[in-house]
Amino acid sequence: MNVSIVIPTYNRKPILKKCLFALENQKLNRNLSKYEIIVVDDGSTDGTSSWINNNKANLPHVVLYQQDHGGPALGRNLGVIKSKYEIIIFIDSDLIVLDNFVICHVEKLLAFWKKNDKKCFTYGSVVNTSNFQNPQNEKHKIIDSSFAYFATGNVAISKELILSVGLFDTSFSLYGWEDLELGERLKKIGTKLIKCPDAVGFHWHPPFSCEQIEGLIAQEKERAKMALVFFKKHPNLRVRFMIQLTPLHNLLWQILCLGGLISVDRILPLLRFLENKKRNRLALEILRIPLNMIYTKQLTKSS
Repeated sequence: MNVSIVIPTYNRKPILKKCLFALENQKLNRNLSKYEIIVVDDGSTDGTSSWINNNKANLPHVVLYQQDHGGPALGRNLGVIKSKYEIIIFIDSDLIVLDNFVICHVEKLLAFWKKNDKKCFTYGSVVNTSNFQNPQNEKHKIIDSSFAYFATGNVAISKELILSVGLFDTSFSLYGWEDLELGERLKKIGTKLIKCPDAVGFHWHPPFSCEQIEGLIAQEKERAKMALVFFKKHPNLRVRFMIQLTPLHNLLWQILCLGGLISVDRILPLLRFLENKKRNRLALEILRIPLNMIYTKQLTKSS
């Protein structure tokens, strides 16, 4: 069996290097004959494409495509269209994997295919980390658990199946939801989710700092706008709850934010204190409370 790994990337050259070198180090066996790593550079301005072209000798599996900045949905679609092999693995460009990563996905898929059909996908585990030097040293935490049905941080699927339901919807031009929307289409035809916990990816992100707050607020507002695009395409109760478009969610975040008393501005001194004490992860978890309030307010405002 052969595999095409599809990775859209935008201005993430330092962590992309680790991502690609880890993928170049994959083990092969009787179930995995060949694999390619399709990198779609989504208009990066940090020299990503130049670095790949200058390091071809060290990246024999990498195939590079470039596009104007159009978002990850467009990049993944290009990767699928250009792919050569039967199995597609989607990962993000800030994910570092172990050397059995591809084999784990392939063997789980093949085991299901032998007894059933190809109407399934495998979902690997993702461990969040801020350890840039040795991301693989991070341990799995409760907050790393995900209840999403289909998210492209770490999934493998038949190319035939993904083409049959249609590719990613490029109307999701801002942050969020394009993979979950594709998941709704997969769910409607009865596609089975198969957990693949041994296919571990370590999702690196820089330690939280207060300088990130402005960007995180903008991201939440974009996420709310794209959530409404998602709901218009799938106006069902499951999606309504998924995007938090209910009075219950509004009430929940109002309560947690004490009716607005807990806001980003008011907790900023606490966040700075925690950042100075190297409690970056705790600071981010506290910040998520008013960020969710911002998200639900934008959702209500735009609906």
